[in-house]
Amino acid sequence: MTSPPVPAPATDEVVGICRDLLRIDTTNTGDTASSAGERVAAEYVAGKLAEVGVAAELRESAPGRTSLVARIPGTDPGRGALLVHGHLDVVPADASEWSVHPFSGELRDGYLWGRGAIDMKDFDAMVLAVVREWQTTGVRPPRDLVLAFTADEEAGGEYGAHFLADHHRDLLDGCTEAIGEVGGFSYSVTEDLRLYLIETAEKGIDWLRLHARGRPGHGSMVHDDNAVTALAEAVARVGRHRFPLVITPTVRTFLEQVCDLLGIEFDPDHPEAAIGKLGPIANIVGATVRNTANPTRLAAGYKDNVIPGRASATIDCRSLPGQSELLLRQLREVVGPDIEIEYAQRQPAVETSFDGALVDAMGAALRAEDPGARPVPYMLSGGTDAKAFQKLGIRCFGFAPLRLPADLNFSALFHGIDERVPVDGLKFGVRVLDRFLRNC
Repeated sequence: MTSPPVPAPATDEVVGICRDLLRIDTTNTGDTASSAGERVAAEYVAGKLAEVGVAAELRESAPGRTSLVARIPGTDPGRGALLVHGHLDVVPADASEWSVHPFSGELRDGYLWGRGAIDMKDFDAMVLAVVREWQTTGVRPPRDLVLAFTADEEAGGEYGAHFLADHHRDLLDGCTEAIGEVGGFSYSVTEDLRLYLIETAEKGIDWLRLHARGRPGHGSMVHDDNAVTALAEAVARVGRHRFPLVITPTVRTFLEQVCDLLGIEFDPDHPEAAIGKLGPIANIVGATVRNTANPTRLAAGYKDNVIPGRASATIDCRSLPGQSELLLRQLREVVGPDIEIEYAQRQPAVETSFDGALVDAMGAALRAEDPGARPVPYMLSGGTDAKAFQKLGIRCFGFAPLRLPADLNFSALFHGIDERVPVDGLKFGVRVLDRFLRNC
């Protein structure tokens, strides 16, 4: 691997860029009418690129729902381009629950705080910092880089990545591989050994609506055909249900390697025993050994003393690769025949192998900055914009490098309160990303 000088301007600048982005409220409520700030953030990114001579294309899928794409020519135009993508929207945050204002971008205790600090304005800032440094110093990547900063990832990407893939495919022309969230972060095994989890798979999105129907009536009377009762019973069954254990190749590889390093026996028939010893990443890994379904919303009725004729619930289902249809059949058995099921959103799982030159470049870049780094593949329990880009035949990885403090519960920060990113981790990420993109 080429060992360039540490890009000091980029590592200095990344904190300021990330702070600027955190101060732009890009809350995505899932409803265009109440979402905010994506256009402002996209224009900020476009301005930062324009300052160093990079032209960007802004595309708006609906008023304010803006994504941005820019292309940086590489030294070998005959190679497939690398897509580097990050989203600009964030989930809502209730300021009353936070130690700092969620859109303050406050620096405190060695962390940069704010909604989006790790999901994923940190990576957006890393990319901008590296690109700006390269444009200033004349560095060219070995292959074309296509930068995509998207809207709407937090609601499934219909107005962002999927809009680009479906309606502006020309902007992604020639891309064969991609990196984005959530991967490249560290998990400390010992003082001298850190696993860096590279996302090679993520579960599918199967967001469902359950509907129960009954006979409307007066709330004061005895009523044995109540839609709310029927729905509540079905939702309770879903919430308590555990789907059968399934160990996919990606998860098996991860667990075997981690258990070997931790000196834990790996029993494929009872993986939870090992997963329970993984500390802050147990929640993510534990959700990748089976299909999952979690009730998230309820809706029924229009007056306190009227029994409604219909009640509905939203179920957030996540399917393992190739198991979307199976999950639906399993859920049907749980809720029973009288409950209607409809899809609110459906996106297939993503999975690729942990091999090839791009994976080698990831590992080399990590080890150059952290001799104790050991990259391992893993499956993300959630979803990312990779689902949109995979439709175009692009091989997708989660690689947004961060070296984390051993005691930081990283997974709890995603969509959680007091979201924050370590400043040293941000700077580490810039150095790793710089090395990786020079050699990808």
